[in-house]
Amino acid sequence: MEKEHERQYLEKIRKTAQAGPFLPDWESLAKKEPPQWFGEMKFGIFIHWGLYSLAAHGNEWYSRNMYIQGREEWEYHRKVYGSQKEFGYKDFIPLFTAENFQAGEWARLAKRAGARYLIPVAEHHDGFQMYQSELSRWNAWDMGPGRDLLGEWKKAAEEEGLMFGTSSHRAEHWFFMGHGREFDSDVKEPMAKGDFYWPAMPEPEDHMDFHSRPYPSQEFLEDWILRCCEIIDRYEPCLLYFDWWVKHEAFEDGLKWIAAYYYNRAEQWRRQAAICYKYDAMAAGSGIPEIERGVFSQTMPFVWQSDTAIANNSWCYTDNLEYKSVRQILTILINVVCRNGNLLLNVGPKGDGAVPERDREILEAVGEWLQVNGEAIYGSHPWRIAGEGDMAEPEGAFTDSQKIAYTRADIRFTAREDNIYAFVLAYPEDGQVTIHSLAAPESLGEQKPKQERMAFGEKIKSVQVLGSREIPQWTQDQEGLHICTRKVRSQLPVVIQVSKSGF
Repeated sequence: MEKEHERQYLEKIRKTAQAGPFLPDWESLAKKEPPQWFGEMKFGIFIHWGLYSLAAHGNEWYSRNMYIQGREEWEYHRKVYGSQKEFGYKDFIPLFTAENFQAGEWARLAKRAGARYLIPVAEHHDGFQMYQSELSRWNAWDMGPGRDLLGEWKKAAEEEGLMFGTSSHRAEHWFFMGHGREFDSDVKEPMAKGDFYWPAMPEPEDHMDFHSRPYPSQEFLEDWILRCCEIIDRYEPCLLYFDWWVKHEAFEDGLKWIAAYYYNRAEQWRRQAAICYKYDAMAAGSGIPEIERGVFSQTMPFVWQSDTAIANNSWCYTDNLEYKSVRQILTILINVVCRNGNLLLNVGPKGDGAVPERDREILEAVGEWLQVNGEAIYGSHPWRIAGEGDMAEPEGAFTDSQKIAYTRADIRFTAREDNIYAFVLAYPEDGQVTIHSLAAPESLGEQKPKQERMAFGEKIKSVQVLGSREIPQWTQDQEGLHICTRKVRSQLPVVIQVSKSGF
């Protein structure tokens, strides 16, 4: 866009944001109800794919790390591609042809995995837009594959009945290429708005210092607002996801304008939409809180989302992925859902867009489990307690790669209609399980006040194991609900359905 066009677009954004029903202030935005569909769907797929997928080394921060002298990626880049002056990050663009990318193949795989919504990254920290843009020529439509990749994702997702969202990680681009200025590389002056590496400012010593200097400039902030609203207008996403650095105080005012603009536009589309954010970047109630690679320790009174990757060491495809097991992914899903959250599981196409075989295997295995046990996940809600047992998950971000030795005592709960679903995270070979939280009601009268006793209902009507034809033997006494099966065998979590009208 020319400057006059950008000025007119900013004016349109301001007018739409001020027209209501949502206004660019937290008091107004906090009245935004989360989409009903979000709380019911529970499971989505995140997609990280870009120029960094061609390098396929280290992780999705390759564009930053290849310019930090002494880092392993610095040495790797010089060995494989040559000096950063002769072959910089921008030189991956002609190699990014997406020759094996088929959006429909990915959407069908996401659906087989049991996902109900899809969120591909529109622009990552590296600044390359995976969509058609009028704000910068450094995009997949004008360069590289010559395709509107985000548009292809949207079309394929909707054809498969998946809700479509997208993410912008543009805020971090303020500093992401800054290390390239520290030596003779292709990241150099003159540099102006519109250049691929612009603005390449010094990186904060602490990424979690949300007051760090140099402060993002007004020029950069306006460009960020324009890019976000261009995505909103062109692709009409049902979810808009931001990474962590929008928590920086410089983005707060712009974030309010973007949120009001987005929510008002969604009202015009007659579509339920929401913004996903991290680290209290937005006021409570104005969007959907995120925890990266982690969970809350208890059930929350609001819907939220945990985003994690299929591998522990990267969000994009690389040559050294440390994959999570299917059991680990399902356990994370269960621990999130029982606490009133959704899981957004990330996968990464290869540089050419192809599906990595291990990703396919894991996603299809997750989908097979959900075909059997999905009624305990989709449309469920938290029960009176999230779970019982000796092994508690660590709370907070970046904790879900820890391997926890669950036992038969570790059980999680959801509820739906007249059913309670008990997820036995490590089903024992002898088939003997006791659910202490479902002790006989009369016994609770001796131990708990009346209001807690009533919460657990009365006698149980039936017990069954989802996916099994075997009718379990069960008894209920003061210790709990005792269940015995003889044929149930699984290395994955097993779901026991407990039915009684009135739960």
